[in-house]
Parts: sequence; structure tokens; C-alpha cells
Amino acid sequence: MRINKYLSQKGYATRRGADELVQKGQVFINGRKAVLGDKVEESDEVTVKTRGKKHYRYYAFNKPKGIVTHSAQGDDQDIEDAIKRTPELRGVYPIGRLDKESYGLVILTDDGRVTDRLLNPEHSHEKEYTVKVSNRLRSNFKERMEAGVDIEGYMTKPARVRINGETSFTITLTEGKKHQIRRMVAAMFNEVRELKRTRVMNIRLGKLPSGSYRAIEGEELAEFLSSIGL
Repeated sequence: MRINKYLSQKGYATRRGADELVQKGQVFINGRKAVLGDKVEESDEVTVKTRGKKHYRYYAFNKPKGIVTHSAQGDDQDIEDAIKRTPELRGVYPIGRLDKESYGLVILTDDGRVTDRLLNPEHSHEKEYTVKVSNRLRSNFKERMEAGVDIEGYMTKPARVRINGETSFTITLTEGKKHQIRRMVAAMFNEVRELKRTRVMNIRLGKLPSGSYRAIEGEELAEFLSSIGL
């Protein structure tokens, strides 16, 4: 495997970024300074000297229903309670919120740079949800939701909606007001009975079981970090 592909899969950089690390003399294979085009085997020892740059961790976590994202109150359990029981996850924390009765994708990391770049309203990053509602969707539901909905004096930004059935739809947002989807649906005279987050930018939940996690690495991580300017 070429060294740039190897470094990309390990999450150090995109392939182009990996080539730059090699050109700067920061990559070593079995103690020898790597050159562009070098190939590595599984048994080779690859070292990247990032000049003090910390190697951060990133995970996709499937939050179950009934668990809060931050600051549990009373008998509630939050994600950090689960993290404490998993040595590999110690030191990481959830980015953003997903309310107690919602479930699905939450990104965990120990990279503090991600928080502002992902959550600041000045940035627009896609998040996708599948939603089931109590009553049949109105004929103009898709058009109204996509154009923007007045939720207590705030007009939501344009969204993308796909109707999945009489009482279900998928919505892609570029903002994240508190309980936004629930409030949008309520403004359309309906009620959310199930809400699942399936994607944040290029990070997809896929078939990750409830309560489980997986590392975000390789090309997936490189694309994610590049998209938020890291």
C-alpha cells in the first residue's frame, strides 16, 4: 500500500495532505525518512512526527432513546455515564445535542476544535433525520417544511424533505435550533412520535447497533475534518 493511502486510512490527513507530510520529512518507515511513492507492508513501523500536534480521537455513537446527551438530572443517564464504563472512550465527549426521546448518530471526540466549527450558527453543515409522526402528512407538508416554518417567531432556514410514507419523512437541515424538528412538525399541526438522526455531514450512522460506537478514521475522517476547515 502506498504511504499516502496508508496515512489517509489512519486518519492523519487526506492523500494530498499525506504527500505534504512526506515532502516535509515528517514521515518515517522503519526509522527511515519516507519519500513520495514509498510502499508499506503491515509489518512495517510507520511514524509521523507531527511537531507537537496531538492525535485526536473521533467516534460515531448510536445514542439510544432515554439517554440525554449532556448534564443528566435526577435518575437520568447521559452519554458520559456510558463513556466512563468504556476505557477506549475515556476523555471524549459528545458534540451537540440529541434530546432524550430521540436517538441515532452523535459524534464523540476529544478534539475541542470541532465544537465551534460544527455547532456555530455561522457555519452550515448538513444533518439528516428520519421522522415518524402521529397523523397523516398533509398534502403541502413537503413544500411548507422545505420553504421554512415559523416556530414561535423564528423562520427556519430552507431544508430538504423526502416523504417516505403517509406518516414518515426524511429531513436534512443546516441548522440546529432546540427541538427544531419537533417544533416544525407541531407548527404543521402534527406530532413527532419517533426521531432518528442518521447523518452529520459525511458521517453516517449506517447499521451501527443502538448503544454501540465505531471509530471515524481514514478517508471518512479526512473528508469530515477538511469540510470544517481542519
